[in-house]
Amino acid sequence: MASASRTPDLLAAGAGVAAAVLGAGAGELTAAVVAPAASPFAVIGGGIIDIAPPWGKDLAISLFGTNDKAALLTGIAILLLAVAAAAGVLERRRPPWGRVILGGLGVVGVIVSMTRADADVLSPAPSFVAAAVAVIVGALLIARLRRPDAAPEAVGPTRRNVLVLSGAAVVVGALAALGSAAVRGGAQAASAVRSALRLPAPAITTAVPATAELGLDGLAPVITPSADFYRIDTALVVPQIDPATWSLRIHGLVEEEVVLTWDDLVALPPRETVATLVCVSNEVGGDLIGTARWLGVPIRDLLARAKPTADADMVLSHSIDGFTASTPLEALTDERDALLAIGMNGEPLPIAHGFPVRMVVPGLYGYVSATKWVTELEVTRYAVAEGYWTSRGWSARGPVKLASRIDVPRAGARVAAGPTVIAGVAWQTHVGVSGVEVQIDDGAWQPATLATAISSDTWVQWSLPWDATSGSHTIRCRATSATGETQTQQRAAPAPDGATGWDELTLTVA
Repeated sequence: MASASRTPDLLAAGAGVAAAVLGAGAGELTAAVVAPAASPFAVIGGGIIDIAPPWGKDLAISLFGTNDKAALLTGIAILLLAVAAAAGVLERRRPPWGRVILGGLGVVGVIVSMTRADADVLSPAPSFVAAAVAVIVGALLIARLRRPDAAPEAVGPTRRNVLVLSGAAVVVGALAALGSAAVRGGAQAASAVRSALRLPAPAITTAVPATAELGLDGLAPVITPSADFYRIDTALVVPQIDPATWSLRIHGLVEEEVVLTWDDLVALPPRETVATLVCVSNEVGGDLIGTARWLGVPIRDLLARAKPTADADMVLSHSIDGFTASTPLEALTDERDALLAIGMNGEPLPIAHGFPVRMVVPGLYGYVSATKWVTELEVTRYAVAEGYWTSRGWSARGPVKLASRIDVPRAGARVAAGPTVIAGVAWQTHVGVSGVEVQIDDGAWQPATLATAISSDTWVQWSLPWDATSGSHTIRCRATSATGETQTQQRAAPAPDGATGWDELTLTVA
């Protein structure tokens, strides 16, 4: 009897889930057709990212790394299904409150979509469609379970009908979601344009010495392949920008506002530089760091056209997706190769890394400098404006801290006794590294051999030969900067201005 009494609630929960899946699929398909950036999942996910505290961002990255966005979308989907199931039960027991909940989810999506930086008149449409479909389908399915005039002999067929119809709704919703992906794929003109794009030849290049690469198995290559380069940003839906429609506006505390089109930018003499970028969320020993060849135009040359006023001290860069970064003006006007980049490792920027144009600024963590899909440089002051993450409690200027990492051998590895090698990378971009030391089992610090550094704006590989003896061993490393600073042992979390501490690992020698 207890099982029979629970059956209507289980069917109602399933009907609520089915309605939500069909609504979500319809909303995603609508977004693909009329407003790709306003996908209901992306809108809600973007809103969560916007309101997340710094510790939430750090937790997500520490748990999921560069898969943090996939984890967020998965979490949103699970929460949506749970709420939809509860709404189904509530609709059966106390109508119309189930419909109110399903509709309320859509209202939230509509409101958030209208507040996004890239919102337009069609942005609310996907969330509105999702809500309308979910409410209507949920009401129709659950109404069949509440028919007071149904004869006892009709209860079984009615429940089977609801089960079948719910299953059909799930299938149609899933197909709609797949269809939205297909429509987006066909509509991504930026990908086709990027594939056909030919970059201008650099007027100035940075040589990579053959001795910059130690060539050891397991050691991070000195130039990171684009496909392996870390990606941390706030865009759940990667912006698709046709260079023909792109422009950059330089404004604010300037004597002359400047607007550049893509043709204007590529007509300027580009330079190629090699620079290491690192995320402020990188933990000690972490892999949210990479080095690439970047092709672009010095930002200082563009700012010189605009003539910043004497009281300006910061440039607030704007991405097309609403992200902003607050970069010290001096970091964009000094001798470093701070670029408005159009190329990465000999090809146009990958779309996920900012195509067609992004910023690359050596010496600063990405959250205050590496704006992707950049469309504005607003010259301003720290006293009157804040970037996306600085407004959420992170440090305003974000200089990269001295750090080093052990790549070989891996933590927990089993190593054969006898001659082997310990190796890794060290960096303090725009300062440089003069040495790395290694400590084994609390013994004396031993100087490692450095590879040839490409420049002070890149990491450098290092290695140390080791005659490994049997047993368990703990290995640590620390770097010394070009200015004589020794990497601190004191452990600090990434927030608010970057992690510190020595990287160490424990392994077993057989």
